[in-house]
Amino acid sequence: MLGLQDRICLDLEQQEGRKQFIEDAWEHSHGGGGGRSRVLSDGMVLEQAGVNFSHVKGEQLPSAATAKRPELTELNFEALGVSLVIHPLNPYVPTSHMNIRCFVAGTEREQPVWWVGGGFDLTPYYGFREDAVHWHKTAFDACKVLGDGAYSRYKKWCDEYFYIRHRNETRGVGGLFFDDLNAPDFERCFDFVRSVGDHFSLAYLPIVERRKAMEFGERERNWQLYRRGRYVEFNLVYDRGTLFGLQSGGRTESILMSLPPVVAWRYNYVPQPGSAEADLYENFLGARDWLGVDD
Repeated sequence: MLGLQDRICLDLEQQEGRKQFIEDAWEHSHGGGGGRSRVLSDGMVLEQAGVNFSHVKGEQLPSAATAKRPELTELNFEALGVSLVIHPLNPYVPTSHMNIRCFVAGTEREQPVWWVGGGFDLTPYYGFREDAVHWHKTAFDACKVLGDGAYSRYKKWCDEYFYIRHRNETRGVGGLFFDDLNAPDFERCFDFVRSVGDHFSLAYLPIVERRKAMEFGERERNWQLYRRGRYVEFNLVYDRGTLFGLQSGGRTESILMSLPPVVAWRYNYVPQPGSAEADLYENFLGARDWLGVDD
């Protein structure tokens, strides 16, 4: 996971050209462990990008991790993972998120409980079908290590998870989401986690290359800031990773680096019918079959 963090940071720096990530090493305020946070800000391509590694320990699992598994509530835990969020400057380049994680609960017991989780998703401000298809094709490839049905299962879970219920809309065009995975065995599960992490750059960087030089103006920038508001709402209200990090005493600055540096809300705003902004709602948000295949 440390190697994955290194590779993704290098990939993003090559897109940026002139800016580099700054690194902060931190210690967990409760329990033990710590992490390595890297953030790139105010770039020509990346307005803000954070790529974090964490390895934390605690005496009791937070409620965000036990909501559906109450039998684990009193157990100590160990968790490690890589999490990233990229907020580009150009509104034609989508925001993206990736996370992979491993948990062990009850480490003092003869048979601890372990599971893995993660995924990646894409949040465009302007819709391009070729970008969405490429994103999902790469997600499909990432799932091949688990065999038939994995992409369809975790694509559906992603559509359902990254859903802003109070807005009645998805956060973006989806991707993959999985959690509580511990079958058939650790080796197979970690192969899948590794595959998801390794496929992120393959999924995202070609989209950045296609869109980063597109011209934009005040209208596109204002739309980007408005849609970023949805990202903030989801992360602060629903996101299990954000809640787990805050509840477990993680480093607040590293947890909230997922939020965009500049954002805006507009009261009761509806995009003009027939506009490129309205097209996002009509043809991109919501669960859709981007590949036309059943694996």
